[in-house]
Amino acid sequence: MATKITNSDLTPSKIIEYLNRYIIGQDKAKRAVAIALRNRIRRRALPPEIAHEIMPKNILMVGPTGVGKTEIARRLATLTDAPFVKVEATKFTEVGYVGRDVETIIRDLTEFAVSMVRKKMLAKVQAPAMERAEQRLLDALLPKPVKKFPVHDFMRAFNASLSAEKNNSEQDPDPDPDSDANAISDSEQETQITPEEDARHERTRERLLKMLREGKLDSRDIEIDVNDSVTAMPFFASPGMDVMGINITEMLGGIMPKRTKKRHMKVSEALRILQQEEAEKLIDADAMAKEALELAQEDGIVFLDEIDKVVVKNGSSHGPDVSREGVQRDLLPIVEGSVVQTRYGPVKTDHILFIAAGAFSGVKPSDLIPELQGRFPIRVELEPLSWENLQQILTEPENSLIKQYEALISTEGTDLIFTKESTEEIARLAHKMNSEMEDIGARRLHTMMEQLLEEISFSVCDMDTESVTITPEMVREKLSGLIENSDIRRYLL
Repeated sequence: MATKITNSDLTPSKIIEYLNRYIIGQDKAKRAVAIALRNRIRRRALPPEIAHEIMPKNILMVGPTGVGKTEIARRLATLTDAPFVKVEATKFTEVGYVGRDVETIIRDLTEFAVSMVRKKMLAKVQAPAMERAEQRLLDALLPKPVKKFPVHDFMRAFNASLSAEKNNSEQDPDPDPDSDANAISDSEQETQITPEEDARHERTRERLLKMLREGKLDSRDIEIDVNDSVTAMPFFASPGMDVMGINITEMLGGIMPKRTKKRHMKVSEALRILQQEEAEKLIDADAMAKEALELAQEDGIVFLDEIDKVVVKNGSSHGPDVSREGVQRDLLPIVEGSVVQTRYGPVKTDHILFIAAGAFSGVKPSDLIPELQGRFPIRVELEPLSWENLQQILTEPENSLIKQYEALISTEGTDLIFTKESTEEIARLAHKMNSEMEDIGARRLHTMMEQLLEEISFSVCDMDTESVTITPEMVREKLSGLIENSDIRRYLL
């Protein structure tokens, strides 16, 4: 398996080489996203006054379902470790209609960025967090003796103060300040920890720490206090109230103490939980928020799927189409650049890369409102998949369907073998179904593979054989009913 490309190697050719490992064909779309990604790197090398003026060239992908639009955007985000969100345009409506506010797109992107930064920060503090967790666990296993307060010093000071008050009030003469202190029993004085006891306690603690690190205490039961996760829930979770709810939660969090509860568990589990708690304490929340906001603003990628579903045909604007155009108008300020308030602070959308996609079977990209068309200057058309492309999708990508099913069946001790002729036959039949029915692209392969391997997946547990070979004859036999049945829709997943 090839190594992942680093940011210093993100040339357009390297980006396409990476995408080719997972996506078959669609060279135009790969070329467009590779250039857009490289331009981000180029912008960072420019002086700030020029870099601020260079806006990302957003991309509009046009093509039928199942040809790789979403996969290209997702792999692009994975390649760069960039915050990435995929949203369906149909989930949003203009203000006043039932639906979600488009600004939640940016809030979701920010949450993703925070999650990425938190994960990275947690990884850096695991070592000190483990040390703290070990000390907390030792405190539970071997509580430290409590030293008695030197009460005779306290009583001297207290009685001296009391006697002064009595003298001022012309009451009894002040008593001997040492009388009450001397009355304290010798047993209390003797409970004070001696240096020898301190040293003995530390030696025992060191032995326990050694046993803990060697795993000799893992199976021992222990009761510890852990944070109650219930208190971490926000007070408000209704749409449109997320920012207010989070702020109130954080404000009250400083007033109300965190709740803890006692839990019985094994030492190994307790150590893991305590390490997580200590790691969270070591994270600088302000630094995390600042880095996450910067990451979302500069590297964020938003994939707007089904954008054609909010397009009005031939400029019509009546009935529910009013809401469709309203979604486009609401999306416009987000895409062209605005400030969105999030729980971590304001996020500028000027340099977020937006990739929109849709089949555009009943409408055209030119039916978008003119202002939104201008914000997607790069348009690429993805081609329908041929049977050769389908055969490549079955076998060539690193996460191909064939490899997935072979791995699943191998867990039962049986090798699943596909001949080249059998994969070609599957691809031809899938292409035939796409041409005769609704073209759902590579998703058709999932339906056909499940139908083909249904009997094997069911009975492989009881089979006493080392391998099963899939032949073209078996493919035609298993899929003939799927191909010839006129009521084929009932077979679709």
